[in-house]
Amino acid sequence: MLVASNRGPVSYQVREDGSLHARRGGGGLVSGLSAIGPGSNALWVCAALDDADREAVRRSHGGRRLPIEATGGQLVRMLDVEAALHTDAYNGIANSVLWFVHHMLYQTPLEPVFDAEFRRRWASYEAYNQAFAEALAQEAAEGAAVLVQDYHLALTPRMLRRLRPDLRIGHFSHTPWAPPDYFRLLPDDIAAELLTGILGADRAAFLTHRWADAFTDCCHAVLGPGIPSGTRIGVHGLGADADFLRKRAHEPDVEQRMAVLRKEIGSAPDGTARRTIVRVDRTELSKNIVRGLLAYRQLLEDRPELRETVVHLAFAYPSRQDLEVYRTYTAEVQRVAQEINSRYGTVGWTPVVLHVKDDFARSLAAYRLADVALVNPIRDGMNLVAKEIPVVSDEGCALVLSREAGAYEELGEDAIVVNPYDITGTAAALHEALMLPEAERAERSKRLAAAATALPPAQWFLDQLHALVDQPS
Repeated sequence: MLVASNRGPVSYQVREDGSLHARRGGGGLVSGLSAIGPGSNALWVCAALDDADREAVRRSHGGRRLPIEATGGQLVRMLDVEAALHTDAYNGIANSVLWFVHHMLYQTPLEPVFDAEFRRRWASYEAYNQAFAEALAQEAAEGAAVLVQDYHLALTPRMLRRLRPDLRIGHFSHTPWAPPDYFRLLPDDIAAELLTGILGADRAAFLTHRWADAFTDCCHAVLGPGIPSGTRIGVHGLGADADFLRKRAHEPDVEQRMAVLRKEIGSAPDGTARRTIVRVDRTELSKNIVRGLLAYRQLLEDRPELRETVVHLAFAYPSRQDLEVYRTYTAEVQRVAQEINSRYGTVGWTPVVLHVKDDFARSLAAYRLADVALVNPIRDGMNLVAKEIPVVSDEGCALVLSREAGAYEELGEDAIVVNPYDITGTAAALHEALMLPEAERAERSKRLAAAATALPPAQWFLDQLHALVDQPS
């Protein structure tokens, strides 16, 4: 079995003495792959993301495999893709075009602009996918299963199929899929190439039925009626890893950060504990952090009795800061938080406690302290935060959830659901969540946690593998 993804299970740093330091990767895919065990002879093919990774490849065994002591025993082939080509493919196409299309983020009066520069970058995206296809074709045994991951590698299944028709190939999309009217913002030939790229797989899988249906709708609209008989469509809703989260959330560093957060939160004027509204996100445009802050501001304006009794713990960790639009968005998050604190804060109360430095232990501490979880993305393939907070929250939490999150399909029944663009509606939902009776909040949280952990990463991964391998030829 082989797995292909842009980011692999290990990354490197070059130390001052010139030695390389390997860091183990995280995330659901890494957890999922661990389910098949180190003796399975599975291979992970990924890209070198920076100069340190490229140096590690050059020092490895002929550039074919990384030392297993650096990868936790996992077999890894890291591709030494030329830096400029990777930048064009990753930032120029995957993150600046495909991500924007699937999350419907464009300001269409001004963008997108598909000009000669776009075509140049698209050629790099094709070359990037071809490099993966060739490496996978070279490494795969006869009839092997290959699981290709995400929008970075949408062309790889078709390219690999041409090279190795004997392989079982799956593709999994971790993002939403755009509806046909939006997907067709793309040039016709590019739209067709993306769809036929994925249709080169025996099985194309998605996080929700909504995204799977959107993909098939795009195929019908762009390519004509029907899905090629060789491609099956599947759905696997990635869940939270309850065992890992609950164990990790009670380690000493988390307890230390809880003490710090409690001090930052403080007590209400009557001495009671302040209630907390928690969000933990990257400053990704689709996460809708600014509107979440504006809804909290509206709550304080509409419900003055709540002032000094509630604190918004907003953890907004900078993302993709090499793109100007993300730097601007991160600055706007900080500006709005500061404006709320300036307008409503008092000597003993900071309405928004904003942290922008990534700290996983602090995030888990906030999860445990959460009375309300705010998850209001414009559009999200799944959103694991919505699943993780109910699992970890000490007293149980209410979930305010965007109907545009993939998690809505599984959690919507016990969440307080919002239109992510509706500031007044979200403010009202926050008030409803804060006012929930304790028993109801705890019961809802229990049901949310059960739904959130129904398909943990290891089982999610194995389900995909079994569906691909057991699929009739």
